[in-house]
Amino acid sequence: MDTVLDNDFPVLVDILSAEIFDMPGNKASVAFIPKTTDVFRESADITTTQIDGKEIVCWGATNNMPYEIIKLIEADETLATCQEFNSEVCYGAGLEYCTDNASEEVRTDVDEFMDNNPMPDYYLGVSKDFKYFNFAVSVIILNKKGDKIVELHRKHACYCRFSLANKSGRIEKVYYANFRNLASDEKLEALTLLDVRSPLADLRRRMASGDKERKYAILTRLPGIDSLYYPIPHYAALFKGPWYKIKAFIGVAKLAKLSNAAPVKYVIEISSHYWPNLFKEKHAVSAEEQQKVVDERKREMLKFLTDATNSGSVLFTGKTISLDGKSETPDITVTPIDSKTKEGGDWSSDIAEAVNMECFTMRVHSNLVGSVPGKAQTNNSGSDKRELYTIAQALQKPYHDVLFNVHKLIIKFNGWKGVHPVCPFVQLTTLDEHRDSKKVTIKSADDADD
Repeated sequence: MDTVLDNDFPVLVDILSAEIFDMPGNKASVAFIPKTTDVFRESADITTTQIDGKEIVCWGATNNMPYEIIKLIEADETLATCQEFNSEVCYGAGLEYCTDNASEEVRTDVDEFMDNNPMPDYYLGVSKDFKYFNFAVSVIILNKKGDKIVELHRKHACYCRFSLANKSGRIEKVYYANFRNLASDEKLEALTLLDVRSPLADLRRRMASGDKERKYAILTRLPGIDSLYYPIPHYAALFKGPWYKIKAFIGVAKLAKLSNAAPVKYVIEISSHYWPNLFKEKHAVSAEEQQKVVDERKREMLKFLTDATNSGSVLFTGKTISLDGKSETPDITVTPIDSKTKEGGDWSSDIAEAVNMECFTMRVHSNLVGSVPGKAQTNNSGSDKRELYTIAQALQKPYHDVLFNVHKLIIKFNGWKGVHPVCPFVQLTTLDEHRDSKKVTIKSADDADD
């Protein structure tokens, strides 16, 4: 079973980075690569923990899944660029409140609201949350009278956790804190969550009943097939499959070749749960002590692989069993690499294939982000790229529909007749139109009713 560290044993050493070590007595190197499949292994299990006297639902086995996801994305140039591209495409030309059919008084109220609540910062932030984690948390603040919403804020999704659902299946609280480095005595910000299914009706009911609270959280979440609390994004398949690992290996292999002309002979995959358990066993609390334990264990592994007395021996390691007891994975996996297959360190075709698989998983055409290396690659024409960009923006319709729910609530509750939210597309134009781009807005039936 997994051993989850408590606050007395914080993991201070970076365990999600690939490293290369020279093999003693050999003209070869060993690559240590984190096992990315561990990140989502407990995704179907629901565990809770007590913090500040409150029971919260953990996001992942150790409540650190979002930070591990972010670290894995930031460690890959292609993946980080694709995520940024998807966020910017979702943002489009920015969120606007269309007041063409509104009265002058309503327009004045809307303008004042937009001036007091910078929408570009908010909307780009929730777009990033959606693309990374498939949900976003917004906070609305009402005036003292409780008849107008006057403020709108974004709460970073990676710092949000949910309370355990009640008997009716409703999540009643959102807890906000820096869970990445949470101190033992730190207080959580507890936010009342409006009914996810009908937040506007819930807000009106609370105000009608004389509720004195004026600050509420609204959850906007993409429907999932099996996620009760934290959605699992579609790109989780990339970490569960081999391609993310292949691309990471190619990078460290080329670095080893360029650094000392030594090909990588072994790849050692180490589970992200292996080191925390070892730190607890060795009572290593500080960063220096943990680094010493890591270096010592890696030297032991290298000695085992290179020592002549170990020829024909077997390396025994522990294994991790999922919380449901149905699957198990070894904590350490050693894979020998045939260096003859890539004599000279030429991995151009392989890296192109790995990049294309990552872009495919992220639903980004590689030519739109310019991520495919090589001089002889096939490139699309300008017309093809314009069409690809238009398709990418058109695919944001479901995301906009869900993100607009917060703004429709604000407009309805504030009584702004003739107002509706819009997010225009930026459409690239052809030369005959004598301009580089133009805004395109799709008007829905709901907008027409307003």
